[in-house]
Amino acid sequence: MKYALCADIGSTYTKMLAVDLETNQVCARSQAKTTVQSDVGSGFDEAMRLLREQFSGQFDLKLSCSSAYGGLKMIAVGLVSELTADAAKMACLNAGAKLSATYSYRLSDSDCAAIAASAPDIVMLAGGTDGGNSEVILNNAEALAKTAGTFPVIVAGNKSAVDACRKILENAGRRVIVCPNVMPSFGVLNLEPARDAIRALFLEQIIHAKGLDSVAAQLDGDIVPTPSAVLDAVTLLSRGLGDQAGLGSLVAVDIGGATTDVYSCTSEDALYPGALLKGLPQPDIKRTVEGDLGMRWNAQTIVAHVGEKQFCRKYDIDPARLEGTLALYRENPGVLPADSEGEKIDRALAKSAVGLAVSRHSGILEQVYTVLGEQNVQVGKSLCGVRLFIGTGGVLVNAPWTREVLTGGRASADFPQSLMPQQPEFYLDSQYILSAMGLLAGYCPENALAMMKKYILPIGE
Repeated sequence: MKYALCADIGSTYTKMLAVDLETNQVCARSQAKTTVQSDVGSGFDEAMRLLREQFSGQFDLKLSCSSAYGGLKMIAVGLVSELTADAAKMACLNAGAKLSATYSYRLSDSDCAAIAASAPDIVMLAGGTDGGNSEVILNNAEALAKTAGTFPVIVAGNKSAVDACRKILENAGRRVIVCPNVMPSFGVLNLEPARDAIRALFLEQIIHAKGLDSVAAQLDGDIVPTPSAVLDAVTLLSRGLGDQAGLGSLVAVDIGGATTDVYSCTSEDALYPGALLKGLPQPDIKRTVEGDLGMRWNAQTIVAHVGEKQFCRKYDIDPARLEGTLALYRENPGVLPADSEGEKIDRALAKSAVGLAVSRHSGILEQVYTVLGEQNVQVGKSLCGVRLFIGTGGVLVNAPWTREVLTGGRASADFPQSLMPQQPEFYLDSQYILSAMGLLAGYCPENALAMMKKYILPIGE
């Protein structure tokens, strides 16, 4: 193969990349507004037209991912919030979904009303280890069977109860997919089968429901959720391929207008030296989505998390100017800074979003007292030893202060208990290629890895 087309159909823009697979070079790039209000095919065709103004070669491979219409919306239901509910949540996020809510224990009438109101694309029903508690997952299957909406249900809980859950849901007219338990025994995760089931449903139902059929017909591969493609790219870059070594443990942060996404890839379940692990073991490959940390839609929320007075003092921002800027962003989320003061506020919002998002993605260290004395206990995943910290997203790619923003995700006194990266090297996805390379990873992984090494570069001091 000579040339490949990689498209990313976002909620706002459809971005395209033409790559030369013989030289591992980016040949051309384009973007056009995604036409979500009519037919996404129109925006796709416009992006292609703009790309053809720069590039006239014949594509041997055409691929695409999508987060249009807000991406893949899911709800996770489990038994215990720190166990099977968290396992279901991890499976959803690692499959590229945007998690609307997570529920544990018995679903109440108000829970079911909230699920119906959120109109999820998919609900994942988990609960109980294999051979363990069946009562709660059966109760929740009954509750979901009566809940309004057309969402399909993936059942990934206690294998002793899944057949009964299937019958309950199918008798109510639900589409049901059964896959192995996300937590078959206490503290043991099995996320991949659920992740595969989510991807299959995305291809089978969600693409058709959201009007992407016309685009899919022009492609050689399946359309996948954009975050899933990015996670595939991060994994390949970290672990390498055969004789091509990867870059080792890493964290990637994507700052968007509506969310801030964090991806981590470590070689093993990272444990703080001398600490005991509490709760579920964390997956080597992990993704989290912070829906309240978007640079535009949630700017006021970011400030509130930091504290308005502290935010202004820390970043030397005039409170009146901040208030006016936040009001402007509420009215027009697509607006860009018009002067140096506006850029300063954006820089502060981005750095705060990175710090908050990475602190939530990371585990925490607690001190407890035992009969043997004081003991460190780790809850969640330690990223202390992560070597590389990669930034992506428009606010980073197009700004001169990227490194300063990314330092917000480093361990600091702002998050004293958080096991954030301590001394990482900062890199930038300067050509915005992570999602494209995730698409190529399934077809030409050697090329994808070589291109990421070429275009994702360290940021100088």
